Amino acid sequence: MDSEITKLLEQLKLRGMSATIEEISASVERDGEPPLTLLKKLLQEEWRYRQERSMHNRIQHAKLPTAWSIESFPFEQQPNVSPHQIRSLSGLDFIRRCENIVLIGPPGTGKSGLATGLLREALINGYRGRFYNAQDLIDELYASLADQSSARLLKRLANYDLIVIDELGYLNLKPEQVNAFFKLMEMRYNRKPTILTTNLEYEDWYELFEKKTLVDALLDRLRHHCTTIHIKGPSLRRPSEDKQESKPPDG
Repeated sequence: MDSEITKLLEQLKLRGMSATIEEISASVERDGEPPLTLLKKLLQEEWRYRQERSMHNRIQHAKLPTAWSIESFPFEQQPNVSPHQIRSLSGLDFIRRCENIVLIGPPGTGKSGLATGLLREALINGYRGRFYNAQDLIDELYASLADQSSARLLKRLANYDLIVIDELGYLNLKPEQVNAFFKLMEMRYNRKPTILTTNLEYEDWYELFEKKTLVDALLDRLRHHCTTIHIKGPSLRRPSEDKQESKPPDG
């Protein structure tokens, strides 16, 4: 009977239940609990299993560059970053309010680490997201123009609950790439939040994109609901013995 039930659970792809049925049934029998308790506990295990699988799939799909998290960020090495502000953002109210986050600072100051940590927190809490290096995103948008898949790609990118666009700096940009990037930001405006990291102050974006009217429109939308964090502290990549085991990600 037990083997038949286990086989049925596997055929129905109830893997959480099939992995725990022996242990749970033995526990229920030992404690003299009613049959419905067995069913309840098995269903709880199946729900837990599916939640964990779903979270694992979201994290895998997001293409996070490192395993960095808010808890592992070395705030003591970057006094310019407010732990209270970052932990407040990790509560994820900014996602529910569709508020963007822009992290501005020199290379190595921890921008990418903070962005990665916030995205990871969102993924753990059930949101769908994606991490992109800015140049990779621009190139993917450009490539989609060739096979006429840009509309489909833009729709998919626009529907992510949260996107991180990392290292928006001195990129190699063609006019078509600029237009596609602006279209994406327009589609996400007031619907889904975006986290951007950059070493450029806002006024330097005009030189990057070379289209004043489009940059005006982009900044108007991006900064309408936005938290801007300037990081002017030391580089976290400075070699030292105490950082060898905890090297922060780029940015």
